[in-house]
Amino acid sequence: MTQGTSRSSCTSKVIYGTALSERMSYALENPASADLMVVAYLHERLRQLDESYDLEASTGLLGTAGQLHGQVKFLRENAASPRVRRALYEVEADSATFMGQLVWDVSQRRDHHAPLGYFEEAVNAARHARDPSTESYATLRIAYVALYGEKNPGRGVTLAEQAAEAAKLVSPSLTGLSLLHVAEGHAMTGATNECEAALRKAEDQFDRVHADDVAASYYSVNEFNRLAGSCYLFLGLPERAEPILRMTTRALAAKKKSQAIALGNLTLALIRQGKLDEAASAMHRTIDAVELTRGGGGLNLAFSAGRELRQWRQEPWAQEINDRLLALMAAI
Repeated sequence: MTQGTSRSSCTSKVIYGTALSERMSYALENPASADLMVVAYLHERLRQLDESYDLEASTGLLGTAGQLHGQVKFLRENAASPRVRRALYEVEADSATFMGQLVWDVSQRRDHHAPLGYFEEAVNAARHARDPSTESYATLRIAYVALYGEKNPGRGVTLAEQAAEAAKLVSPSLTGLSLLHVAEGHAMTGATNECEAALRKAEDQFDRVHADDVAASYYSVNEFNRLAGSCYLFLGLPERAEPILRMTTRALAAKKKSQAIALGNLTLALIRQGKLDEAASAMHRTIDAVELTRGGGGLNLAFSAGRELRQWRQEPWAQEINDRLLALMAAI
């Protein structure tokens, strides 16, 4: 490609983007005019925000995501074309799921009511759009609130099983991811056999993933290992969790919020084996990751590890960690 051709291509993209933006502005003033080009614009904006999730603090994304979600709902409520309305329901399902994720993060996973409202909205929109993959993922997000927020593993397992059932015919990836959380819910109650049976079923899904599985990016070997390590930690087997979590923390370097959770669990696994020097090092890495992203999952695990280190609070290395945790708390 010549320099002139490159400039021409860039100019065309700018003109096209400007035209889409103007079309969007017109649709917001005349919502009955919304068409599939407007839907595509909204979908692309949401995709860009979603890509930023693992790299930016949720507080910095919430305003833009909230504005976008409001626009999607407004246009869907006023769309004249049934085809456009259904396409907007698809975007709304994704947007509501993302909003629930952000709101829960920003509250450090303390506010369950608002995120659940968004996730339930997402399930409803996905059903209108006849989109079982998005319905499954939103249901799984409700299971996360039950497992990690409400601390209700029984309800979490039931919801994760519902998510797996919804995904069964369309997405082996979401089926596998849901089964991982079924396993973790069983681990929380100390049910080793049920946990390991669910892990085996989740692992089997890797052989079934196909090219049309739109949720394939959600389910990776790294995600499997992260959840398997967490399961063994809940089962009181830190020596089994440690090597899995070590491998996972290295592999998740590009996904900082997930890496922070894995590092927090690794810290706990090391503390519970009495490997204090290694635990201190892992704890500093956990705090580094949480400072960057402010992810609710990593933040809660960092404070959990801090509580387990209290018995060594007179030690200089433990005091240094405590000072960092206090500074982190003050910055929230």
